[in-house]
Amino acid sequence: MHFSVLLLIGFIIACIVLFASFFKHWNVPLILIALAIGIIFGSDVTGIIYFDNAELTKQITDIALMFILFAGGYETKIKDLKNVLKPALLLSSIGVLLTGVICALLFSLIFKWDFLHSLLLSAIISSTDASAIFSILRGSNIDKQTTSLIKLESATNDPMAIIFTTFLIQLFQGYNFSTFSTILIFLWLFIGGIAIGILIGVLSKIIIKQIKDLDAGYYHLLIIGIIFLSFGIAELCKANGLMAVFFTGLILGNTKLPYNNRIAAFTDTLSFITNVIIYVLLGLLAFPSKFSEIYLYGIGLFLILTFVARPVTVFLLTAFTKFSIKKKTFISWSGIRGTVPIVLATYPLIAGLDPNHQMFNIIFIAVILSIVVQGSSLNKIANLLKLTTKKKKKVLNSMELVTVHDTDVDLIEIFIDDELYSGECLVADLNLPPNSTITMINRNNEVIVPSGQTVIKPGDILYLLIEKDNIDMAIDEILNNFEKINY
Repeated sequence: MHFSVLLLIGFIIACIVLFASFFKHWNVPLILIALAIGIIFGSDVTGIIYFDNAELTKQITDIALMFILFAGGYETKIKDLKNVLKPALLLSSIGVLLTGVICALLFSLIFKWDFLHSLLLSAIISSTDASAIFSILRGSNIDKQTTSLIKLESATNDPMAIIFTTFLIQLFQGYNFSTFSTILIFLWLFIGGIAIGILIGVLSKIIIKQIKDLDAGYYHLLIIGIIFLSFGIAELCKANGLMAVFFTGLILGNTKLPYNNRIAAFTDTLSFITNVIIYVLLGLLAFPSKFSEIYLYGIGLFLILTFVARPVTVFLLTAFTKFSIKKKTFISWSGIRGTVPIVLATYPLIAGLDPNHQMFNIIFIAVILSIVVQGSSLNKIANLLKLTTKKKKKVLNSMELVTVHDTDVDLIEIFIDDELYSGECLVADLNLPPNSTITMINRNNEVIVPSGQTVIKPGDILYLLIEKDNIDMAIDEILNNFEKINY
């Protein structure tokens, strides 16, 4: 690689970090900054980088999405999915079709396009984007049930969008097709992806538990191998590889593994980096000078999709659930579009159905608007709808119990919420269960090594080494030494 290319990559990374630091107080999502940097360095602004390879973009985004979806699955708790599985799968299957049809009807009516072309355009942009949603929701304090549904939907709705788009392209090209075979293909993409992901996750769990006395770095290497295996085996079997990767991550993330926290941090870092790569590439792929003739179509598609098609679909398919109006409204607004629609927009190009790149540019404008408008306002909308919970105190110093052997002892973290409790107590005053000890106290991100005379105060985070059966007893004992604040 030429040194000038390395210099340019370094400069781009530095610009992203500096921009992120500057816009931190405005809560601008990282993906917006990366997208803007890509556009600035692209052909139509500074002209420093000329890039128009949609096929290469697809190949790179497939790899990046593997890490993003694995990290999303790894950080998702199965208990959070129990109440959202049915509505999430409805939205990711029937919801994609319904969104596309509603959007096509209105688009053809308003812009006088024929219905089939409108339907193809709408099918391409009918799925929500996992990379954008996982990036924006990372570390958020939005209601867990709602975010679990949104994440699961975004991780599982690509197969339907792919089949929907491919089916319509074949219709345009006069292919003979069978409705029955199309349904079978979709079911295998969907169910096969889930089954293979779970299978690889279970096998990986067994293998990891058999490995002894290895450094954390080897586990990181193994995780990368598992991600590639899960995706590769699913694709080889003609199932959806990205869905398989998500469910492999889900299985492993809900398993007690050696170096669990370090693996979580590693996958989170991979997701963070690959998100940046994806949106810089999408920014480079944009040619704003070509938007002047079709920008009204792009804006119209975004408005129809966001304010009509998505809300109608969400409210219809969640009509018999226990989700409140506020949660349904937030789910509607969370239908962010991103990388997959742009990749799908290359399908008509390759098939010769979009020679002037009109569909591609319309999709690109609608996607950018979705990321900018919905992505930047997602947390604000959650606050407005009162769907945020109290944010957990951020900890810079943390501990992890690392063992390659099965044990009944665990290292737990107890936060004494200073908004709920007042007073103080000595470590010596605590009547903790046998075989338990406070190993560290984190106070305002300063580490305190406790002794019997150490004072525990509200706002402290205690790290307690304790037998698993005694955890609840220890938590009650510690909190009962403080006065509960009544509002």
